[in-house]
Amino acid sequence: MRRLEHYITGAWTPAAGTGAVLADAVTGEAIFETGAAPDMGPVLDHARKVGGPALRAMTPHQRALMLKALGQKLMDRKEELYALSAHTGATRSDSWIDIDGGIGTLLTYASRARRELPNQNTMRDGGAEVLAKDGSFVGQHVRVPRQGAAVMINAYNFPVWGMLEKLAPAWIAGMPAIVKPARQTAYVTELAVRMMIDTGLVPEGAIQLICGDAGDLIDQLGPEDMLSFTGSAAVAQKLRAHPAVLAGPVPFNAEADSLNAAILGPDVTPEAPEFDLFVAEVFREMTVKAGQKCTAIRRVIVPATLIDAVQSALSDRIAATGPGDMGRLVSQGQADDVRAAIAALTEEATLVAGGAHAGTWHAPTLLRCDAAMTARAPHEVEAFGPVATLMPYDGIDQAIAIANLGGGSLVSSVFTNDDAVARDFALGIARLNGRVMFGNRGSAKTSTGHGSPLPMLIHGGPGRAGGGEELGGIRAVFHHMHRVALQGTPDQIAAVTGVWVPGAAQREDRHPFLKPLSELEIGDTIRTASRTVTLDDIEHFANFTGDTFYAHMDEDAARRNPFFPGRVAHGYLIVSFAAGLFVEPSEGPVLANYGVDNLRFMAPVSPGDALSVILTAKEITPREGEGHGEVRWDCTVLRDGDAVVAQYDVLTLVAKEPRSI
Repeated sequence: MRRLEHYITGAWTPAAGTGAVLADAVTGEAIFETGAAPDMGPVLDHARKVGGPALRAMTPHQRALMLKALGQKLMDRKEELYALSAHTGATRSDSWIDIDGGIGTLLTYASRARRELPNQNTMRDGGAEVLAKDGSFVGQHVRVPRQGAAVMINAYNFPVWGMLEKLAPAWIAGMPAIVKPARQTAYVTELAVRMMIDTGLVPEGAIQLICGDAGDLIDQLGPEDMLSFTGSAAVAQKLRAHPAVLAGPVPFNAEADSLNAAILGPDVTPEAPEFDLFVAEVFREMTVKAGQKCTAIRRVIVPATLIDAVQSALSDRIAATGPGDMGRLVSQGQADDVRAAIAALTEEATLVAGGAHAGTWHAPTLLRCDAAMTARAPHEVEAFGPVATLMPYDGIDQAIAIANLGGGSLVSSVFTNDDAVARDFALGIARLNGRVMFGNRGSAKTSTGHGSPLPMLIHGGPGRAGGGEELGGIRAVFHHMHRVALQGTPDQIAAVTGVWVPGAAQREDRHPFLKPLSELEIGDTIRTASRTVTLDDIEHFANFTGDTFYAHMDEDAARRNPFFPGRVAHGYLIVSFAAGLFVEPSEGPVLANYGVDNLRFMAPVSPGDALSVILTAKEITPREGEGHGEVRWDCTVLRDGDAVVAQYDVLTLVAKEPRSI
């Protein structure tokens, strides 16, 4: 039996004092022990003064590349994690969700950050707001890195994924982490942290690990620190009431257990594919990780006319499931908690299938509550194991009411092949869920299922589920940053954000398409000559492209249109002529045009109008490790030199250095 170690202030440190003995979930053999909490003052200081500055010395894209490299290194050694995870009672497929799922989340954030974020620590949140008529005073929301520590208290059921899904957005945001896993499976988290530290890729202080109690860690949190928690609703409530959270206020994010629902639509018959899909999904959610998932289905809500059929189908699957077909509960203590919860549920529900147990093994257990609208226990008591309660409903309104009695869930699923039914359920239950999944024959082969949190979607939920949000793509990165509104001149805002805004200085020397990134600056501008649009141009474009919409071809019809004075040029003719005006045709550092954003046509262009363009380098984003970067250009198309007829961003890839030709 080995004593787990903390990783604090840059070193592995055996936990001193009295802790807890951790046993193998299958054999009951003592395999690890924890110790007492260390002095948390130096731990927090190390994160704030060493880890944070080291992370923020890197750009967001450099941090993203670090995540990518870490993910690849963990993937190379994942079999070690699988071997250790077996002690938790998890099967290989259970561990796949945790280990490969966690590594996949790390890699997803690495990719999204490089694709969606600028390569600087100050990040715009929305566009600039003009605050003065002459444009001399503007506002801009930005996100800036916090200079505290992100304290992450994780649940026992996902010792790898639970850490990595929090760590990825925090590190992208430039925030160091103090990870405190649940003691039951802390040994798996400890190994994952060792693997990351062994790579030499993680900056000093970027991560610290507490294997044991948190001590006075939360007492010492300050206004720039953050606290995130995954676990029971009861503990989340206690943390929310902690003085540091109330008085700081320390930003707090909770992802708590919830009584998630699966609903079978009233359109489904026993012969429909959705019936079998529903039964399979409910059974899977009962048995994967032995039901020890915060997203697992706890309430099975079905039409009253189908409750017997659903009960029979689930009972058949349960009867065929033995100890070798699923994992174990993580500990004897957890097994005792599950059995106590079942006892509480059976005061208002009847056990109809399963229920056998021995040690940490617990068979899938199905209960039935026919009085779902008046019962309380099925909507308040969660057996955090392979347990679900079947409930009947009469009509969609009642099904919605039953689902909402859970008081807020991480996820609910609705199985229906009727789009109107899906709409009615979405309008009825979405407000009390973090995620709603619709299942039917159309998505059967591609759906990720009821209980799979995804890096690009919110993981969290209102009410009992904690009220927090995790994941959600870049939303989770921004959660770890502070949003502030800046006000000043356009030049000041551009200097802070690295993004040119209208009214800021513009430089016109040589054509900006001739400048590599090493020479290009935001504000570099070209004002083009003009080109007069003729009726022949309009007709040629119409015939060449096939776009013969009446406003371009029929003078009388165009005049009857309330938006046009007569025949007008095509919007895409305007964009095409604009490109012809601003493009430098010779071979140079501009490598490719890969699109436009925010294209708007502001005013019509008639035959005889003269078009000109003002093109300004708006944002420059070098790509880490590559010979080029992205340039966003502000493109304004003018009619007769003053009226704006089109506005959009042009996106190009540009070489970092002059190209040899």
